[in-house]
Amino acid sequence: MKALVFSDEPKNAREIITYLRGKMDIDAVSQEDKELVEYGADTVYFYRDGFVDNLSKFLADHIVKNKYDLVFISSTNLGRELAGILSFKLKMKCMPEIFYFENKDKNITKRFFHGGKTVVEEESNLRMFTVSPGICDAEKADKNSEVRNVSLEKSLYKIINVKSKETAGTDIRNAKVIVSIGRGLGSQENIEKVMPLVEALHAEISGSRPVCLDYKWLSEDKQVGLSGKKVRPDFYIALGISGQIQHIAGIRGSKTIIAINKDKSAPIFEECDYGIVGDLFTVVPELVEKLKK
Repeated sequence: MKALVFSDEPKNAREIITYLRGKMDIDAVSQEDKELVEYGADTVYFYRDGFVDNLSKFLADHIVKNKYDLVFISSTNLGRELAGILSFKLKMKCMPEIFYFENKDKNITKRFFHGGKTVVEEESNLRMFTVSPGICDAEKADKNSEVRNVSLEKSLYKIINVKSKETAGTDIRNAKVIVSIGRGLGSQENIEKVMPLVEALHAEISGSRPVCLDYKWLSEDKQVGLSGKKVRPDFYIALGISGQIQHIAGIRGSKTIIAINKDKSAPIFEECDYGIVGDLFTVVPELVEKLKK
């Protein structure tokens, strides 16, 4: 069985290749990334100046020419758009947002449903999938890939100007420990009261949608949730977060979830591994003291 992996974000390509490695033969198409060749794909095709028009043309022709059995596309903004175009061009239905794949008599996939509240396991003969970021931790392989550089056709589009959003340091998607704050914190000034815990754990700080978008206590790049970033830390500590479906969708991949909330009926307690019912301004200093010992 032969598969093609596409991602405009090399980090996601590394994860998907690692996940599929050993299950099938893999080729990958991505932006140039010197490390990508170390993750076990047979051949890596690097492109430059890729837009939705010239990339979809190249990918459609490449898939047909090489007769790939399966196509895995990283669920980025560009990836989702390409998946729709390729589905139409190649008459291939696409299964969106999978985080699990296994090939038996049929293809077995899993994906979150109802905003992340439930997991749906499905059997199908579908051959194209978009893959949620963070499907696994990327691990290098014993062999390097063959490298081929791709010359794309000239695009109808051109970049006139790029204006980056303001960011606040490290990408939280790479963090091993995250301390996340919600409306229960009360005010932006109270962030300094939880920073000792962040520092003691060598963690990154993040927040719920209201904290980042409505109140702007933290920058937008720190938002976790369905409309923010999906994270997969070893430890996710939720402070004053109620745990609505949209937020849970962003933390499903966390290995251990710890929640602190004074509302014992908060939905977060149905999702966490460990929960503490109490005032976070009392509990957090006690945790910091324990961590110092």
